[in-house]
Amino acid sequence: MPEGHSVRRLARQFGDVFGGRRLSVSSPQGRFSAGAALLDGHRMTAADAHGKHLFLHFDNALVLHVHLGLYGAWSFGGDSTFTGSSSIGAPRRIGEQETFAAAADDDADGGGDAGYAGPPAPVGAVRVRLAASNGWADLRGATTCETITAAEADAVLARLGPDPLRNLRGDAGRFAANLQGRKAPLAALLMDQKIIAGVGNVYRAEVLFRRRLDPWLPGSDVPEPAARRLWRDVVSVMNDGVSDGRIITTPPKYWSDHGKAAGRAGAARAAALPKSETYPARDNAHFVYKRDGLPCRVCRTTVLMSELVGRKLYWCPSCQQS
Repeated sequence: MPEGHSVRRLARQFGDVFGGRRLSVSSPQGRFSAGAALLDGHRMTAADAHGKHLFLHFDNALVLHVHLGLYGAWSFGGDSTFTGSSSIGAPRRIGEQETFAAAADDDADGGGDAGYAGPPAPVGAVRVRLAASNGWADLRGATTCETITAAEADAVLARLGPDPLRNLRGDAGRFAANLQGRKAPLAALLMDQKIIAGVGNVYRAEVLFRRRLDPWLPGSDVPEPAARRLWRDVVSVMNDGVSDGRIITTPPKYWSDHGKAAGRAGAARAAALPKSETYPARDNAHFVYKRDGLPCRVCRTTVLMSELVGRKLYWCPSCQQS
């Protein structure tokens, strides 16, 4: 499931390419025809995200609310002014990385985009298509796609926990209180969007390892200082995800041979290199996620995997003890 950093990137991309534009809104699949008709011809005024929820606001006070779920994805295209990812969402690609498509070339005299002739014919079950003069966006496979009022959008937000990518004043304390009020395992609570919004399976496993926290520790047993440190680490790695377009939770010394062969000096050199020269492959981007059966990067103990709240949990039983 796309995690909070991907949805924040979606909101930013929608704001960049469609902000202030009047949109044609349709449902090629037909399942969203009524909702699309309420938005068709109106101007998109803002794009926002909270956790895994995307909200596109229109000038008629209605909101397109989308939750991608496990299989949802947006695809994009357009003229040379339409910059950004060509696809964001599921299915996950190697290394959690988005794909990028070259924009249409300007014609020779600079008078426009000769290569862009409007949106292509819809392919597959396109739930909703948004189109403007500069480009288009297609949504497929989302768990939630609905046109709602601003008040209904506020009600959705009221059900969610604090979003680390907002990191508002008081959010760290709210998160700590949310944990301490529950006896469920810490790893289960991090996946509960009422506790913290935007964390998914990858971030859940990785931040617990980075903080050396036992995933089975009851939330009520997590001291407030430890909960606040956990919050700060989630804020840090998720903001990195927004910048990078993928989830990377290991430091540069794990990204290549630069740091492995030469200890601290090599790691320092790796950290100073341009990211393009040290960008980690999928196998080096994480500490424990999908590394079950392999040695822990820190202590060499075998990484374990178990099922929790319907998802696979990865952890090191040595580094992450109560």
